[in-house]
Amino acid sequence: MENAVKYKPFIQLFYQILLGVIFLKFAEILNYYRREEVKREISDYCIGRWVAINTMWGGRGGLFIRYWRRNGSPLHVNSIEDYDKILNRFRGLIPRTIYGSVNIYSKLSSPEDVEIESNIKSSTPIWDVDCDLKEWAKSIEAAKIILEALANEGVEKSVYLVWSGRGVHVHMHESAVSGDVLQKHHPLDIAYSIVEYILRRCEDKLIKIAKTSKSVERPLTVENNIDLKRVFTAPLSLHKSVDLAAVCFKPEEIDDFTLEWASIDNLKHNRNWRVYIRGEADELALKAIENIGGYFKRVGEIRRRVALKKVEKKHVRTLKGKRVGRFQIMALLQAARYYVLTGNLEKAKSFGLNRAIFYAWAKYHGRERRYRRTPSKPSTLKTVEEGRRIVEIGNEPVFTSPNGWFIIGNAEQLPADYDREIVKKIEKIIPYEQAWKKALNYIKSFPLKILKDQQKFFNEVYKPVRDRFLVEE
Repeated sequence: MENAVKYKPFIQLFYQILLGVIFLKFAEILNYYRREEVKREISDYCIGRWVAINTMWGGRGGLFIRYWRRNGSPLHVNSIEDYDKILNRFRGLIPRTIYGSVNIYSKLSSPEDVEIESNIKSSTPIWDVDCDLKEWAKSIEAAKIILEALANEGVEKSVYLVWSGRGVHVHMHESAVSGDVLQKHHPLDIAYSIVEYILRRCEDKLIKIAKTSKSVERPLTVENNIDLKRVFTAPLSLHKSVDLAAVCFKPEEIDDFTLEWASIDNLKHNRNWRVYIRGEADELALKAIENIGGYFKRVGEIRRRVALKKVEKKHVRTLKGKRVGRFQIMALLQAARYYVLTGNLEKAKSFGLNRAIFYAWAKYHGRERRYRRTPSKPSTLKTVEEGRRIVEIGNEPVFTSPNGWFIIGNAEQLPADYDREIVKKIEKIIPYEQAWKKALNYIKSFPLKILKDQQKFFNEVYKPVRDRFLVEE
């Protein structure tokens, strides 16, 4: 007790110094985000997009926030006033980085709006080039190759680049695809296919640049990260760990670009990221759809990642032998969960595959913090648009088709699909009947309140066993 009193002045001084440093840094960040140019550029880019912020407070890596606490609606910006509202609402957590979704939505007033595919008006094709900051010039070389491939497809004026902080994002303006094409194909199918198509066309050239990289911790990579809930750094946002801003520049400026352009105190930013030619990318979009097939047909697959290291596969060797991939484990446990709650085996298969696909969409996004409470409700049924329905399993809403099967995009997840994608792959490791019995026994060991809660099921049932549930002994 005496020692505590003795050292109290020194402890108080330590905290005063610590808080002084934190608030000084906070003041710098807040002042930056209050600049008129910064407010205008971020607001204009984020209109219609699902906004996310990464904070400095909230544990390791801060918090990744995408929802309002009060009413659970997704964060969104329709004006500078909305931008100020977000900044002020979360100022105590020290917003560090601001992101905008790949998708632009018709409305963002409720959590369900981001789950409805027909609510997506357009999607932005973006190529994600990442590198060691010391080798930033290599990311520029990679971007040039992507720009050349786009130019060969007739797309030049509708392209711009954003320095991400540790690399560069190559954007093709979403409005470069005309309404005629968007009426025939879903915007997310178009964006995903364009990015994938171009990467395939120039993969060999990109690998040659990657081979020149000397960085071990952060070698050059170029990725297709397009999916339903993906976000990218907004123009003029700060990077989450590097004190550089996401400045925009056009292809004709790429040879002059240096890191000094992204300096917070001396920004060189091109506002012409807004420039596009309607229909300039129509031919590319149709060609890419024909070759790639679209996002919704490919969901759950590994996206193209151009790098020296091979993409990690889901089926791997462990010390004990082979194991079933996470996608199949999720589907199996979700099917068992539905069966325990309802007793319907065929719909359990549809539900299991549906949920596995749904979580595959979100697996690239890291940790989300939803500032809303999801009330526990009994299973109910309510009509939604175009004759589709939402079934609520506990507090988890899931779309169903008029035929009663669970649905994502325009595709039903049928029991036969489950047998093909889940049963056959599990049987390569262990007899499916044995796996199903094990899953049922495991699920039944949890109380109903956990099985009916989406988040608790994920964190307490699936997550602890996802890498060891079905392992070859």
